[in-house]
Amino acid sequence: MLITILSARCFGIEAEAVNVEIDITQGIGIHLVGLADAAVKESLLRTSTALLSLGFRIPGRKIVINLAPANVHKRGGGYDLPIALGIIAASGQKELPYLENCLIMGELGLDGSLRPIPGALMVAELAAKLGMEACILPFESALEAKCIEGVKIFGVKNLSEAVSLLQGGFDYLDMEIHSICCEEEDDSYGKYLDFSEIVGQEAAKRAMEIAAAGLHNVLMIGSPGCGKSSLAKALAGILPPMGPEEALTCDKIYSAAGKRRHALRPFRAPHCSASLAAIVGGGAGDGIVPGEVSLAHGGVLFLDEFNQLSKPVMEALRAPLEDREVIISRLRNRVRFPASFMLVAAANPCPCGYYGDGERCNCTPAQRRTYFSRFSGPMMERFDLHVLTRPIPPQLLSKARRGEKSADIAARVLKARELQKERFRNDSINCNAEMGNREIEKYCPLSNACTSILEGMMEKCSFSVRAYFRIIKVARSIADLAGREDICQEDLLEAAGFRFLDKKGLW
Repeated sequence: MLITILSARCFGIEAEAVNVEIDITQGIGIHLVGLADAAVKESLLRTSTALLSLGFRIPGRKIVINLAPANVHKRGGGYDLPIALGIIAASGQKELPYLENCLIMGELGLDGSLRPIPGALMVAELAAKLGMEACILPFESALEAKCIEGVKIFGVKNLSEAVSLLQGGFDYLDMEIHSICCEEEDDSYGKYLDFSEIVGQEAAKRAMEIAAAGLHNVLMIGSPGCGKSSLAKALAGILPPMGPEEALTCDKIYSAAGKRRHALRPFRAPHCSASLAAIVGGGAGDGIVPGEVSLAHGGVLFLDEFNQLSKPVMEALRAPLEDREVIISRLRNRVRFPASFMLVAAANPCPCGYYGDGERCNCTPAQRRTYFSRFSGPMMERFDLHVLTRPIPPQLLSKARRGEKSADIAARVLKARELQKERFRNDSINCNAEMGNREIEKYCPLSNACTSILEGMMEKCSFSVRAYFRIIKVARSIADLAGREDICQEDLLEAAGFRFLDKKGLW
């Protein structure tokens, strides 16, 4: 008897259908075909042991399991559950009349329990696109897919529950994820640092607010312990809430990586020794997983000790910063991951870290130039804001007043983003940082006085042409924070103050 069960395979943040065909005929042995990897082939042992542990039998006949289409690789343990259910149905041990109209995936334990699988969100989305009535997943994986509309999502904890569900139909509301009361996630998990908890650094806080308003990249230079990491952690807390589409894309990325995203915007802070594959993404064959630049989609990617990154890693960041996506190519596969994030980088001003902090620095000018030569020119051009942080004298720590709360700053940032959303409603961009020369000319007209000031700064400070346009984009964000329709002279002067690394002879 031939049984066909719909399953799926994931690549990137998409999924495609895989038919699991089980046929039991005269003969002996269990045969699995369909270009399966080692994890899928091992499912035969997991499945047979799980069936026996729950009182089912393995038919003493020839069992052929085909994963179609046969020309694409299948990987992982997600095919265990459809294979087990197919054997039960094909051998006539149970009548499962509802197998045909649902998509099923899940990894089996030897006792028949189900373990979560990566990519559950994409699998459920595929089931909805194909018009399936239901999607059956392990309970933990089904929780990821609870936001998908147009298909019933059922979370089962073991093989017995899946059998009962397919015997009695899809009226088991206690198994339907949309109908059960899931425990709310702890909002304190990964909660961002509040700006009011950071002592001093008012200029740096202002830079973080401007960066959040226009999605600008930030480079912080300062001595160890002066608050660079704290500022980066607090930055994620003032970004506007995610929209439904942005949140779904971010959830897909985490699902592809086998992780669950918490409700807050992502904040990723990999170590400076991270490899190229860890930062950008990669993997062998079909096992391509997203890297840190994609896991930070919609949030903040913080890279401390930025100039200690390897040269290939640093240069690989340039493409996603411009294209807002990462494309990973292999011999037979080409996977795209979204990567629209804010890059916040931090570095020390010299090898010892204390240049500018009184007489503590013993580095020579040549050592400082060599230290900063690790920053490539093209990479430096990707930063809109340069922020200098200085340590606070101990005698002032007790007298320093608490700063403004993140909630108050976030309210201003949200208003600025709403202005940009309305401004760019007919364009393919969302924030000021994404403006090209055409948008700058259209949305950032300068008065004669502003043009004169900007030209004077270009000549005096030897700014590059790219710095010229970045100053205008930052000035546009400053004007949006103030609710001004036009850029004024004060906006340009403040924006130019955050380009101090472009000035020749500084280091």
